[in-house]
Amino acid sequence: MVRTQVYLTEHQRNELAVMAKASGRKQSELIREAIDRLIAQLSNRQREAVLQATAGIWRDRTDLPDFKATRTQWDR
Repeated sequence: MVRTQVYLTEHQRNELAVMAKASGRKQSELIREAIDRLIAQLSNRQREAVLQATAGIWRDRTDLPDFKATRTQWDR
């Protein structure tokens, strides 16, 4: 692990202390968990943005085979 210094507001620090005491966990554990959740959330948004940006990019291509016909042959 890497040591990192973070500035919190007094309210954030107080709420974090209450949450840590109530859960029996260290404040550092709660902070790492919150950061992991944020990373996962942002990663999902980025993945969705890439999928949206690439959706339908082959729609107007004329050099590709007829996929419906090919798929119909597979379904026999």
